[in-house]
Amino acid sequence: MISRSDDYLGIITQGSLSTGLEMRLDPKTSVEDLRVGRFVVIEGRNSRFFSMLTDVSLGTANPRILQHPPPGDDFLLSVLTGVSTFGLVKVQPMLMLEADAGGDRELRPVKTIPSHFSPVYEASREDFALVFGAEDEADPHNSHFNVGRPLNMETPVCVDLARFIERSNGIFGKSGTGKSFLTRIFLCGLIKKDLASVLVFDMHNEYGWQAMSESKSAPRVKGLKQLFGSDVVVFSLDAESSKARGIPDAHELYIGYDQIEIEDLELLKSELALSEATLENAYIVKEKFKSDWISTLLDMSGEEIDEFVLSNKGHPTAIKTLQRRLHTVVSKTAYLRPRVPHNYIDEIIRYLSAGKHVVLEFGRQNNLLSYMLATNVITRRIHAEYVRRSEVYTADPEHVAPPRKLMIVIEEAHKFLAPQVARQTIFGIIAREMRKYFVTLLIVDQRPSGIDPEILSQIGTRVTALLNDEKDIEAVFTGVSGSQTLRTVLAQLDPKQQALILGYAVPMPVVVRTRAFDADFYRAMGGSAGAETSDPAARQVRAKKAHEEVFGPG
Repeated sequence: MISRSDDYLGIITQGSLSTGLEMRLDPKTSVEDLRVGRFVVIEGRNSRFFSMLTDVSLGTANPRILQHPPPGDDFLLSVLTGVSTFGLVKVQPMLMLEADAGGDRELRPVKTIPSHFSPVYEASREDFALVFGAEDEADPHNSHFNVGRPLNMETPVCVDLARFIERSNGIFGKSGTGKSFLTRIFLCGLIKKDLASVLVFDMHNEYGWQAMSESKSAPRVKGLKQLFGSDVVVFSLDAESSKARGIPDAHELYIGYDQIEIEDLELLKSELALSEATLENAYIVKEKFKSDWISTLLDMSGEEIDEFVLSNKGHPTAIKTLQRRLHTVVSKTAYLRPRVPHNYIDEIIRYLSAGKHVVLEFGRQNNLLSYMLATNVITRRIHAEYVRRSEVYTADPEHVAPPRKLMIVIEEAHKFLAPQVARQTIFGIIAREMRKYFVTLLIVDQRPSGIDPEILSQIGTRVTALLNDEKDIEAVFTGVSGSQTLRTVLAQLDPKQQALILGYAVPMPVVVRTRAFDADFYRAMGGSAGAETSDPAARQVRAKKAHEEVFGPG
């Protein structure tokens, strides 16, 4: 057993494997100094138990003391403290370090508990490095990335990003808790480590060039384009808005009517108040006019629709309703065009395949209908291409390179993954495939209770800021064993810059104070040399160079 008197907290007095252990606090440690979510180490006789504090309470050796509380006498209080009155702390073991038959020590799931009176210590920097790994800039194969600090220390807490990209993941938290900042930190890690390409559907224009901050000293923070320069390519559905916000080299993107499938409209069923009968008639119209069905229907008069129904079946009222709903879509989505001569989606795929990262800004086109339509259309086509490439690779893995891994970031995820639509949407398909075709999701949402439980059960790593709604809290812990103790931890988070991380990319749940998105972070991501210059002419040169790297000169 290791003696560490300088960070001694107390001893284990009772408890069980299923409900957790109880620690009696050492008199020298004030109960007010402890925080739920703190990482501690229990030194058993044969094993070390890495644990989390999940609750704090007050205890007494004699209930009569509580019936006759002592007066405000400091001397009497000091006599009672630690002997007659004491702090009790609930401790949940998460991992254990024990010697195997060969004498090596390795981390394993907890299968037993320490004996009575085992000492409990504050976790050291070495303990964190042992459990969560350490970031090593000199090792190109090191995939650990510092995402923050524990509640009581300044040592880094790392996430294994190689494991993070193996599954779809979620970042949750109520409005105002900094979900976009959390997302930006993880995306910076993926880009810096070059572990996968990233495609961000940026609904609120927060990831491309810069974003607003609540800090008075730094009201704006850098986006991915400023931090990583030509490695990040910005596309925009509202080029005028992007230029006004300082991105003159943003690529325009338009979507043709012929690129919209009926499946895309099914996703918008509630937003457009589309009935099943209306969608059934959409198939009749498409069967007749093929890829031009939307353009043709929009131009048809009422009399022409009546004539169409006489010769092609269908219901005139349903088709006229469909026509009105399509006019609504066109009026709310300025990026739609009857015909688009350039294949913008293929251009995005070529950038992603070349190791670039793409942020798609919506500018002023950030209404929910506009966001859902574009995100669904583009993702469906990208996924189809990745399926094709994956099948080619699987057929001949010795001579064909696998597709580059891709993580797609979507906001307002519950709109795409609600129980009634999750089975039909491309996002539900990707979430269930678990990187079968080298594509995963990073879903960002403030209402996880609106997401299909089956999809939530497939989420590998969950990064959760403060949530208040009981249904949302319950949803976050879908499929997580021992979640009852973690609920208390989640409920005690600060509303800013704190998150509970659990799941596939971390060996045990941990509460962190997330890294500040400031000048120190910018330097860690590559320093001034890696940042994009603010000179428009120089940025145009860099953009041209990045384009030539992917598409060649010309």
